Amino acid sequence: MSVGRLVGIARHDRPRGPIEEIDAVEVTVEAGLAGDYRGAMKPDGPRKRQVSLITASGWAAAMADLDLAPDAIAWSERRANLLVDGIALPREAGARIHIGETLVIEAVQECDPCSRMEDIHAGLKAALTPDWRGGVLGRVLNGGHIATGDIIRIDA
Repeated sequence: MSVGRLVGIARHDRPRGPIEEIDAVEVTVEAGLAGDYRGAMKPDGPRKRQVSLITASGWAAAMADLDLAPDAIAWSERRANLLVDGIALPREAGARIHIGETLVIEAVQECDPCSRMEDIHAGLKAALTPDWRGGVLGRVLNGGHIATGDIIRIDA
């Protein structure tokens, strides 16, 4: 079992809406991250994009590919919900990501970077493409309260 830390939480309340970085949030099966528009899933929907996660190392590698400092562009501009450190995210559907005391997210698929990344910085989409740097999409299996600093465990 791999172990890492949650180092960032972000949400946005509408498509193309402003990103809000927060220190803690409630996450539920029904709504995903409280206040994030992508978390609420339609009852008949595919439930593939409830929560998105990226690694700090993947973001830093993308910034290095662009010859930028790791913090030149805020990680939250990727529009991912959770930033993790010290752990590799799973690359297979069905893996379980445990955060804090009770939150369990099931990895569903790779989060491919969209063309919107080019609006942030030329070349960012390509820099996020290799090695799953764009992150992982997941759905909530068991809710919970999470905060930056929480431990993350991954079960394949």
